[in-house]
Amino acid sequence: MATSLSFWRPFGRNPASILTPVLLCLVLALALLPPARLLIMAMTDLPGDDGGAMWSMLRSASTWRATGNSLLTAGLATLLSVLLGTTLALLVVLTDIRAKGFWVFMIMLPMMIPPQVTALSWLQLSGPGSALLQMLHLAPPLGSPQHLRSWWGISMLMGIQHAPLVYLAVRGSLIALPKELIEAARLAGASQRDVVRDMILPLCRNGLLADTAIAFVSALGNFGIPAMLGIPVSYYVLPTLIYQKMADFGPDMLADVSSLSVIIGVIALVGVVAQQHFSSRMPLTGMPGSPLAFSLGARRRLAELALFLLVLAIVVVPLIALISSSLVAAMGIPLSLDTVSLQAYWQILFHQSVTFRAFSNSILLAGSASLILACICLPLAYLFVRFPSRSNALLQGLIDIPYAIPGVVLAVACILLFARPLPLIQVTLYGTLGLILFAYLSRFMTVCLKPIQSSMQQLDPALEEAAQLCGAGPMRRLRDIVFPLLAPAAFAGMLLVFLIAVNELTVSALLWSAGNETLGVLVFNLDDGGETVLSSAVSVLIVLMVLILMLCLNALGRRVPQGVIPWRN
Repeated sequence: MATSLSFWRPFGRNPASILTPVLLCLVLALALLPPARLLIMAMTDLPGDDGGAMWSMLRSASTWRATGNSLLTAGLATLLSVLLGTTLALLVVLTDIRAKGFWVFMIMLPMMIPPQVTALSWLQLSGPGSALLQMLHLAPPLGSPQHLRSWWGISMLMGIQHAPLVYLAVRGSLIALPKELIEAARLAGASQRDVVRDMILPLCRNGLLADTAIAFVSALGNFGIPAMLGIPVSYYVLPTLIYQKMADFGPDMLADVSSLSVIIGVIALVGVVAQQHFSSRMPLTGMPGSPLAFSLGARRRLAELALFLLVLAIVVVPLIALISSSLVAAMGIPLSLDTVSLQAYWQILFHQSVTFRAFSNSILLAGSASLILACICLPLAYLFVRFPSRSNALLQGLIDIPYAIPGVVLAVACILLFARPLPLIQVTLYGTLGLILFAYLSRFMTVCLKPIQSSMQQLDPALEEAAQLCGAGPMRRLRDIVFPLLAPAAFAGMLLVFLIAVNELTVSALLWSAGNETLGVLVFNLDDGGETVLSSAVSVLIVLMVLILMLCLNALGRRVPQGVIPWRN
């Protein structure tokens, strides 16, 4: 009984207690209804098929082929992500290299750039039609195959895309290390190599395993890179197979895609459970203090050169190739002073109505989602931190589900949930921006909640206790003390949601309709339609927007508590 009443405790008998059940209903509607509807649909038998939709898909050769491709590419991408992310974290966090803020910013950039833009930039870098390679007279002959359109190309780009996730997680483990033990080992004569091998890596072992699970689940649900590289050569993974089934629009389409979504959801769930298991076994953290800084001595310049070459290879050069491809009149024309042209940008900005519509839709959806989620997450963070309970912990777990499962799974679940008009009001969201907004609210709630909750945990409850002794009621304490102090973290959470949602493709690829295109869909459709130069121009504008938003977040980091901006110390 105490557990069931814990949701009501924050406001006691105050009339504002209605806020808590309203939040509870919102969270349950956003986090629980879509997966539940998907599971019900997947278990429903098809007419005339005794085995049901799930059994029908399990007998299909294409299902097992796509599952094998997903496991192969996600597994290889995970290995690359763990190798890159762990190495970068050890180098940046534990050593005395200079300009750490710059390196961290550049390391985080691949994760913030949309996957379809990442794929397009690498295609423009390596293909026979690359304007950059043609300018340097290094382009392969016309008609040569594009080798990135393969299992290893998909794996490599997904590994680069998700390496920052591993970096962030390993960095958190390294910062929390018990430094007194490491200092004792150094005083006892252990070398830096011995400390890393015999103490740091073993202490971070469970964290590394949890990071591996995070990278695997992220790669498993990636749609943009397998779609750009795999669909043209008929190399399908589970997310792109779901997309193909949706495009076929046969009589059994919804049953087929829901069954496929359950399959990929079950695989992702195994990864999520593994991540939570290893995270719960993390060792105790040490006392707070300045981070470790192993002196590299004469090898510091070599380490900085290696970092520079890595960032140049995986971030800068592909972006230069993308920019080069956007500055020519057509693919296959080498970039030079005579051929440079802004025609693509002029056409995109002033002659393509779909561009303005996609920008407007994306900004509207991302802005609305970030604002609504901030309004929901502010009282939720207060509820979770000030009134911990089993029921609140369960509620937090539910919030994480839509972000943990692959985006295509959530998209299919939303389609099933709103395929018919809403009860009572008889309003349909299918084929409207409202459906995409609902999916964004469901998927990105945890992104907005984490920084606000982190800031709330660092807020001294003595301020509220003093106000209560002075006669301030619950709502006034929230309005005048808690919410103003959480405002910077809430704004940071809004920017994070906006940054991720404005370029989102995985969810919107299945939910968009004519007139409701988003930026991610626009890039994908332009490239799929052969308008590669226009697609490159839109991608350059998207990267510019991402850079501006990241710089704004970076500047805001000085005004918010630690842990709110994920890549800042």
